[in-house]
Amino acid sequence: MVPKPAPDRRSAGQVRHVALLRGINVGGHNLIRMADLRNCFEAAGFADVATYIQSGNVSFSAAEIRGPALERQLERLLSERFGYAASVVVRTRDELAAVVARAPAGFGAEPDRHRYDVLFLKAPLTAALAMQSVSARAGVDRAHAGDGVLYFSRLASRAAQSHLTRLISQPIYKSLTIRNWNTTTKLLALLDA
Repeated sequence: MVPKPAPDRRSAGQVRHVALLRGINVGGHNLIRMADLRNCFEAAGFADVATYIQSGNVSFSAAEIRGPALERQLERLLSERFGYAASVVVRTRDELAAVVARAPAGFGAEPDRHRYDVLFLKAPLTAALAMQSVSARAGVDRAHAGDGVLYFSRLASRAAQSHLTRLISQPIYKSLTIRNWNTTTKLLALLDA
């Protein structure tokens, strides 16, 4: 069951979103301070801007523009402002709530035993197509297709044997961004705050 939208106390017509930036502040590349990222979004006219951890998660409110058009707008904005080839996946609050609600049974339930990740897919990549490129090692990994995401879990004790790292060499890797389950659920809480 998908959670109902939280009551929105923001201006009429404003929709809560999260922008998941791909490939910033990783391995010393595309370094962006979160304060600069917030300022960039605010200067572009977005409201209620907040960031969560250094990996490029921005919650914000926007009117009218949504989906791929909003992603393209943000990519242009970030590329111009920070001088890198930005790639962004955007989800509305309700879309993120559906990702959390529709996770496979037990997903996220044993954080001491398993590592849980959500692979957020950038359109036009679909979960069915992405699953063709994802290799899951028997006895270690589990991968499940969702709506615009893949759910991936692996045994913590055998994480070094996981096939998740093989995804980096696949062409689809440039069309997704990964967040762990804890970050995913905290982003939903941030959108609801």
